[in-house]
Amino acid sequence: MSLTDLASLLSDGDVVVVSGAGLSTDSGLPDYRGSGGSEKPSVDYDMFVGLDMWQRWVWQRNQESWKALDTLPPTTGHRILADWERRGIVTGTATQNIDGMHFKAGSKKVAEMHGSFTRVTCIDCNQVTPRSELDPRLRELNPLTVDDPNPANAAILAEADRASAEKSTFVPAPCANCGGILKPDIVFFGEAVQAIDQAFDYAREAKTILVLGSSLLVMTGMWVVTQGLSSGANLAIINRGPTQADRYADIRIDADISESLKALDELLKS
Repeated sequence: MSLTDLASLLSDGDVVVVSGAGLSTDSGLPDYRGSGGSEKPSVDYDMFVGLDMWQRWVWQRNQESWKALDTLPPTTGHRILADWERRGIVTGTATQNIDGMHFKAGSKKVAEMHGSFTRVTCIDCNQVTPRSELDPRLRELNPLTVDDPNPANAAILAEADRASAEKSTFVPAPCANCGGILKPDIVFFGEAVQAIDQAFDYAREAKTILVLGSSLLVMTGMWVVTQGLSSGANLAIINRGPTQADRYADIRIDADISESLKALDELLKS
């Protein structure tokens, strides 16, 4: 099946996108980040809430690297998807990414299943605030911390490096509302997946599920695909390499995501 066939399918509208890390690689981010597949274990939720040293280490790595990710612009692919939403082709996006780029590009209907690097949450009072509001407080408490400008080094989930954690002298800031423990608003291992009901709602109403840049090894994406299939949706996949859902796909394309989306956009406009 070709891009022309896929464009014909997408032209019917009611498309729900399931996006993974491959959609963001043009920005300089690595192919894999987030929860579920790192070769090195990350700090999980129980570790974070259980020991101060892991809180220090998570916030040290977050503070060192969050700016590099925050300043990245959305890719061409993100911008095309936002335009498709405005044109009524895409009715919702369920993303495994935490980079916030769908929103940066202008998409509105986005279920961030693994949370977002752009927010902070209090585990005691559940208040959610922008990450940018915490930055000056952490800089005042930790004036010697140096930013890492390389987005490839962004510590989405801090590696469970005990030796480094034990040495860390970083001072986390308490919640400004209740004095409780702040956590990056990213899903750690051991936490419930966020926005999954919203993602399922999108999938139930879809005519087509379009998987972009995900192997679907992280099960949240596969759950959304399964929900769409059980509700009668078609399945189209664009990804470099195999995915867990290839055997169910009506259209399967192994190609660059942004280049494929540009070609599809031209076909849909013609």
